[in-house]
Amino acid sequence: MELLTVVLIAVGLSMDCFAVALCVGTTPHSTSIRSRLRLAFHFGIFQGLMTFLGWVVGSSMVRFIGQFDHWIALILLGYVGINMIRSGVSGSAQCFQTDPSRGRTMVMLSVATSIDALAVGLTVGMLGEGVVYPSILIGLITFIISMVGLFLGRRLGERFGKRMEVIGGVLLSGMGLRIVLTHLL
Repeated sequence: MELLTVVLIAVGLSMDCFAVALCVGTTPHSTSIRSRLRLAFHFGIFQGLMTFLGWVVGSSMVRFIGQFDHWIALILLGYVGINMIRSGVSGSAQCFQTDPSRGRTMVMLSVATSIDALAVGLTVGMLGEGVVYPSILIGLITFIISMVGLFLGRRLGERFGKRMEVIGGVLLSGMGLRIVLTHLL
């Protein structure tokens, strides 16, 4: 597979991670470089591993997952998005009670943003291409783009405060709806 093709696929796959990173970056929990690195690292790892898993598992499993993967993404992104909206509207509560770069929230965000990478892995396998190189490159590009999103989100959060949490929550929930509508239509 050509380098340009893999880079374009990686950039496309990482856009969901970028949007989530932008939203998470607006929260007070994303202030440390360690938490930013941890979240971006997990986004990259999940994107790369899901690509590899899609290639390994093959078409039978992807067909099974493909029947409901969009609903999983909607539930996970909607849950996080609604919490962000609730926090932004209340003005006092935080959308994430704990650091979103740790534990269950990090795993939920990582899974929700990387489900489409399964289909990419399947496609790479069907083309008879190797998967290690694309998986590594997809993970690396996702990491970089996620870091950019976290830093940009931090700047927006400092400037616009709680309003950015509401906008971020709406964007995450909207992204979940877009995924469902794309699969249904």
